[in-house]
Amino acid sequence: MTRAVRISLPLAAAFAILLWLVAATTQLPLADWPALPFRPDAMSIEQILMAFGTMPRGVMALLAGALLGLSGAILQVVLRNPVADPTTLGISSGAQLALVLATVFAPGILDYGRWPIALAGAGGAAALVLAVGAKRAFAPVTMVIAGLLIGMTASAIATAITLAQGEYLLSLVIWNGGSLVQQSWGGPRALTLTLIAGAIAATLLARPLRVLSLGAEGASGLGLNVTLVRLTAVAVAVFLAAAVSAEIGLIAFVGLAGPALARTLGVRGIKELLILAPLIGALILSICDGIVLTIAGQSGEMFPTGAMTGLLGGPLLLWLLPRLRGSTPPGTEAAEGPARRRNHPKTLILSLLAALIIAALVLVWIGRVPGGWAVLDAESFAAFLPMRLPRLVAAAAAGAALALAGAILQRLTANPLASPEVLGVSGGASLGYAATVFIVAAPTAVTLTTGTMIGGVVSLALITLFVSRRDMPPERVLLAGIAVSALASSVLSAIMAIGDARAWAILDWLSGSSRTVSLTGASALAATAAILWIAALSMHRWLAVLPLGHGVAGGIGLPIRLSRTLLIALAGMATGAATVLVGPLSFVGLMAPHMARRLGLARPRDQLTGAALIGAALMLTADFGARMAGFPYELPLGLFASLIGAPWLIWLMMRPNR
Repeated sequence: MTRAVRISLPLAAAFAILLWLVAATTQLPLADWPALPFRPDAMSIEQILMAFGTMPRGVMALLAGALLGLSGAILQVVLRNPVADPTTLGISSGAQLALVLATVFAPGILDYGRWPIALAGAGGAAALVLAVGAKRAFAPVTMVIAGLLIGMTASAIATAITLAQGEYLLSLVIWNGGSLVQQSWGGPRALTLTLIAGAIAATLLARPLRVLSLGAEGASGLGLNVTLVRLTAVAVAVFLAAAVSAEIGLIAFVGLAGPALARTLGVRGIKELLILAPLIGALILSICDGIVLTIAGQSGEMFPTGAMTGLLGGPLLLWLLPRLRGSTPPGTEAAEGPARRRNHPKTLILSLLAALIIAALVLVWIGRVPGGWAVLDAESFAAFLPMRLPRLVAAAAAGAALALAGAILQRLTANPLASPEVLGVSGGASLGYAATVFIVAAPTAVTLTTGTMIGGVVSLALITLFVSRRDMPPERVLLAGIAVSALASSVLSAIMAIGDARAWAILDWLSGSSRTVSLTGASALAATAAILWIAALSMHRWLAVLPLGHGVAGGIGLPIRLSRTLLIALAGMATGAATVLVGPLSFVGLMAPHMARRLGLARPRDQLTGAALIGAALMLTADFGARMAGFPYELPLGLFASLIGAPWLIWLMMRPNR
């Protein structure tokens, strides 16, 4: 054990104990604390709350933090990935989605306990991430990108379902934030048994993991069954994370922080890491919960502990990013083979435009009524047109703007997984919107637009500043963006859990909807999208050369710094313009440029135009589905965009390199 460990851990433990004692004595003076054995019939209300609420909560924080720290340590060792943990690999979000689905659609299943449901969701997410990782030899960057994107998809769907079920809204929002509130000692007892089982499993796995650290080929040469060890270790880590999710909800990034801080303190051996990571994880979660309890003692508990731990994740991931070894780009244009180019792209573009116009007219004319589907007559069409036209124009314009942003970012980074959602632009814009709602007493449309644009610009500035000083390859840029998105999601989770009326307005906006858009706003968004399209076309030469690399671009005299700055600003403006009116929509900026390229629109001008038309069509489809699927109630637009985008994303990442 290093000197840093011997000094730091006792100090952290003393601080955690002090925080908890301050919070507990604020609730009930030490002299009035109940004595063992606890007998509710002989206690006051305050003593019952202390004995069966505050005390088990303190123990639960230690146990949950230890389990997450151990889970993260096992994942990092077996995958040889220093930024792997239940959050970054989507495991916790998978458990969250499974529990939300069960609560809303099949509550009777919960009679058998939440653990099997959480384990099924966590296992499904882990299996999907491993399937993607296996296609890329479990490369660290690819694994984390896949995990975080799958986790973001699961969280988006869970949020949309939560919003659609008003009777479960408050409880699900608080649970999703990771609440440590306890009412008995049942949860701590269950997690104690889980921690004991996890410690035994980690002890048995320590030696095989040490052999596996030599590399898959070296370990196989020594007679180790690499596949069996990997699957067993991941299964143990998934079980530990699912147990925490089943008991207290989503606790983010503790599994990342525990092993990372252990290595920072000088721990190098696998055995020592598996011992110290749980201890550090327990202290991290205990300190975070102590801060929440201390604040609660002054003003009442305002947000769950899981929201505070999530605030650690983005900065910590950014700090670890330069230290991440191993790199497998999820794919480049060269790796995917030369793009098929159409001899007559204008014919296809005109066909896409005609199809978009026809689709818009059809979607205006048909709809659902109490008796079923119907085609509007001329009189009804005239009556409904003022209501439907603004949202159709807004949805199409937002899809076009996001598609333009995605096409720019994919060519700028030479990475087909780049998109506004992945690079953190949408997350930053969402924070700007939320901050405006809370800071400004009566925000106007102009104020909200300004705040949202500022949020998107700031997030892009952070990523640009971070990566420009380190000359990171394209896939690291994506991971930096995902880190910003994770931080934004955590802040928004904290805001949602407050329970303020403004938080519900933000939650409604986050799900994505064009129903409140006026014709003026829709027209302004359409005009903005058109201006951005023209601006992007004027930069087509830059977009053609930049994917070839800095060496080629600089060799032919391209102003690299200026071109990158202007293109990033253009992408940020496009994303902010779409986000402010219809929310942070998912995956349109990722899919549309790919679909355009697959159709043979390979040249920058053709791809930009085709992507904009396809993005508009995708958003029209999502808006129509959101209106009609749950008639007479409107479902969240973001849910439909996610359901369209998730299969595409999974297929894209599982394609083998060629």
